[in-house]
Amino acid sequence: MKAAEKTAIEEGDPVFHSAAGKEPDPSHVRRAFRSAIAKAEGVNAGEWTPRELRHSFVSLLSDSGVPLEEISRLVGRSSTAVTEEVYRKQIRPVIQTGATVMDGLFAQDSEA
Repeated sequence: MKAAEKTAIEEGDPVFHSAAGKEPDPSHVRRAFRSAIAKAEGVNAGEWTPRELRHSFVSLLSDSGVPLEEISRLVGRSSTAVTEEVYRKQIRPVIQTGATVMDGLFAQDSEA
């Protein structure tokens, strides 16, 4: 079956795919991501990768009290060890500043 004929998502299917329906090359993903954020005020797009989105996702879930096991599952980890080691220890010291800024940004958008 051709990728264009497929109608249901199956286990193992890529979340993002190329125009040909295949898993994209990581450099293409980074380039598209940087292009998408290039006009964001105060952001140097060349310094960002999609990995920062993953860190933000984990940080926000953790700060909201989501159990580590659930966060690990959501980011595709089979155990909590990597999530704990890589993400969790970095979360608490910096989350307050980020959360305060995000609250301000979203409050402004909802008032418009």
